[in-house]
Amino acid sequence: MFSYDKAIEQITSRDNFYIDLGLDRISKVLEKFGNPQDKLKCIHVAGTNGKGSVCTMLESILREAGYKTGLYTSPHIWDYTERIKICGECIKKEDFALYTEKIMNCGIHLTEFEILTVMMFLYFEEQGVEVAIIETGLGGRLDATNVIKKNLCSIITHIDLDHTDRLGDTKDKIAYEKAGIIKPNCPVITSMGFEPIKDKADELDSMLIFVSPFVQQNFVEALALKGQHQIENLALVITAIQYLFHEIDDKTIIEGLKKVKNPCRFEYIKEKNLIVDASHNPNGVQALRDNLDYYYPNEDRRFVFGCLKRKDYKKMMEILFREGDEIYINEFDYPDACTYEELASVCPYKTKKYTKDLTMTTDKLNIICGSFYMISRMGGISCKETTGLVRCFANAQHDKQFVILSKAKNRKYFK
Repeated sequence: MFSYDKAIEQITSRDNFYIDLGLDRISKVLEKFGNPQDKLKCIHVAGTNGKGSVCTMLESILREAGYKTGLYTSPHIWDYTERIKICGECIKKEDFALYTEKIMNCGIHLTEFEILTVMMFLYFEEQGVEVAIIETGLGGRLDATNVIKKNLCSIITHIDLDHTDRLGDTKDKIAYEKAGIIKPNCPVITSMGFEPIKDKADELDSMLIFVSPFVQQNFVEALALKGQHQIENLALVITAIQYLFHEIDDKTIIEGLKKVKNPCRFEYIKEKNLIVDASHNPNGVQALRDNLDYYYPNEDRRFVFGCLKRKDYKKMMEILFREGDEIYINEFDYPDACTYEELASVCPYKTKKYTKDLTMTTDKLNIICGSFYMISRMGGISCKETTGLVRCFANAQHDKQFVILSKAKNRKYFK
């Protein structure tokens, strides 16, 4: 029988810890287990940035409304069990180990993410989850989560250039991959007007709902996630809730938004004067820089930054840093992590090498950013036990959403 440590050792072994997009292997395994994914009601979320925030907002509102919710997100920050939750509770380690052993003994080799995805479907189905909110791992069309044949709706969040080696080197190509989660006769909600999304929705006779990034002020004020970029994510969430769950009133939405927890997304830890943000691509880093300039324009800044080799780290640093910033480069322990020399050689400003001896005093605004994997290896800096995040106080421009039906087949526009 697998222990939890044995399970982690197995799924992170060299034989399993790699990316190999495709649905053949996981489809065969799920068929062996009776296709649990076909018995679930799912909201499927893809996009370059904002997926995790959208998923956690949806889950919190639906749980507040009384639904038994399942939440599947990645990557984790502290522990693999964080990826699979029911009503906010992580899967137990003993259950994680049992499912891992069961899946790995089925006779078909799977990657790490495929093992976790099969586990999630089995666990949610066996535990009677009423609504499963599922975040794609990479892309959409060939992502392991895309074995879903029908869903309550698809949501496509902000799209930008990332993982270009696998998803394509233009936004249209990436949008095509994300649009792969759209299902026949199932609505898709997005704020992205890329033609591949429109074309796929038309091809599958799916209602396409466009959302403008404007939200009622009471929803904005209630949201327990800080950052102007969250307005676009919140607009998608509110539209999905109001479109799919007519019985959920504004009061329930507000209470759900107050309870949202999504660590390391512009998370402010007051006692350390510290922001922890897992932005890991140029678009995410631009949102971080915009938020820093908006909320903390006059504070001196101290950065601890690390990044993976496959990211556009030169552009990220050009966006993020400014003259006079104190910059520490973290060469963290991960197979694809950049070395100090790789980052320092292209950084536009003077840098120092980060060591664990660094004391992050509160005389400056401290920012840790650049990679989920780096943050997870800096245990103790991000407040895992934090009970609440600083609330968003960005101002929205509009307090209503108006529905306009277009002449195009099955397209709705929310402004």
